[in-house]
Amino acid sequence: MDIEIKGLEKTFEHRDRIIFKDLDAVFHTGKVSVILGKSGVGKSSLLNLIAGIDLPDKGEIRIGNHRMSEKDDAGRTLFRRSHIGFVFQSFNLIPVLTALENVTLVGQLDGRPDKETRERAKMLLETVGLLDRQGAFPDRLSGGEQQRVALARALINDPAVILADEPTGNLDKKTGTAVLEMIAAQARQLNKTLIMVTHSSDALAWADEVYTVDNYTLVPGNTV
Repeated sequence: MDIEIKGLEKTFEHRDRIIFKDLDAVFHTGKVSVILGKSGVGKSSLLNLIAGIDLPDKGEIRIGNHRMSEKDDAGRTLFRRSHIGFVFQSFNLIPVLTALENVTLVGQLDGRPDKETRERAKMLLETVGLLDRQGAFPDRLSGGEQQRVALARALINDPAVILADEPTGNLDKKTGTAVLEMIAAQARQLNKTLIMVTHSSDALAWADEVYTVDNYTLVPGNTV
């Protein structure tokens, strides 16, 4: 699904801090879009707005034919479960669940059949090279392994959109490069819309489209 943003405005802290103003952007299906910018400029906030976790003060966010601001809380949650996969910097794995259980949980919450979800989870863990670690708990996995489990979890419901929030921020350079390559490859092979926010220019090697957060909006092209 293409993502189209028109006239987006958002302020925080009782409207004292402008995050975005008159922001327009289009993110295309099958493309890897990288958003660069220093910490605190609103990169993560933009992902939350696209996912419907937060709502804009003004403007419109459309994912495919769906207008996110027209959905209520329950509608946005259901849409997010079915159509959006999130990859977080901090992994966000549940410590009392195994790698396999962490991946299957999202499918179960979406009401998918247990057998189907378990089979797909194993396939995804095999894809990211961790099928042999399916029974391991997060504290027994390295940072790179945890992020690969998080990627498999993000893909369990076959989402149209993948949002990656500083996915290599807690990884060493070698492991981060491998994770970036894996995320980009999955997006292209499966024809997903991938938006990755980062402060690191290393992600540019996999980008089809590059934006920089500047003056409350997105500027096309790498200006860092």
